[in-house]
Amino acid sequence: MNLHHLELFYYVCRHGGISRAVRHMPYGIQQPAMSSQILALEQDLGAKLFERQPFRLTAEGQELYEFARPFFDNADAVAERIRKKNAPKLRIGAAEIVLRDHLPAVLQQVRREFPDVRLTLRNGYQAELEAWLLAGECDFGITTMDEKPRAGLKHFSIVKLPLVLLVPKASPLKTAGELWARDSIDEPLICLPEGESIARCFHRGLKRLRVDWPTTIDASSIGLVTRYVANGYGIGVTADLADLVRHPELRTIHLPGFDPVEIAALWRPPLNPLQEALRAAVERRARQLWPARG
Repeated sequence: MNLHHLELFYYVCRHGGISRAVRHMPYGIQQPAMSSQILALEQDLGAKLFERQPFRLTAEGQELYEFARPFFDNADAVAERIRKKNAPKLRIGAAEIVLRDHLPAVLQQVRREFPDVRLTLRNGYQAELEAWLLAGECDFGITTMDEKPRAGLKHFSIVKLPLVLLVPKASPLKTAGELWARDSIDEPLICLPEGESIARCFHRGLKRLRVDWPTTIDASSIGLVTRYVANGYGIGVTADLADLVRHPELRTIHLPGFDPVEIAALWRPPLNPLQEALRAAVERRARQLWPARG
């Protein structure tokens, strides 16, 4: 049986006649051509498949339509599933706040060029992102960074941010110097894990000042630092970015003399066109947010 003829017959049955089927075909075909091919199908099968005026399937036509309908009804859905499985994919790693507050605007730009892109988002910091990139488990990373990336990785600086202390608005503390002047600091320190860039920068600054202030609460994200300070568990340390410290009950105290923390994009070359579109979108976003910083 000619499968093209079977497809034409399916459309005739679905739309109730040859003239209507012609108007709904996904590709162009003239009515005489369709009529002649349907006739060829009937001749091949040795059976009349439907009455023309008014349209009505014969018993043989009904049997053939019931056979053909499941295949043609589901063909588009199967094709769409396969297309989605093979759509371009981006695997992005970043700090939680970047994934939540900044990446959506970047991805809007990428989707204009690659509307079917699929995304995998992972929360992590520099050491984790570098390991994922080098292992081929991630395509692009955005992270705080205070040391040169490992060999084989490229990066560009998005912005450099000063470190700040995060305290409740009601705290009597006005300057960091008041803490350094004490014999000992009694307030608990809430900080990111020891290997993370913000924590390393902060503890290097303490070491230069010869101040001993060990971390009391090791928080896995900047959001947790903010939340625990707001709930009265101690003093937090973070980078001076409004999105990072946004809370109505908190304020920041500057840390003069402490190294800034750098936020950078990381990738393993070469970049494919989709990954290059993401890199360019990140750069545009950085210029929009911090035109005078770098």
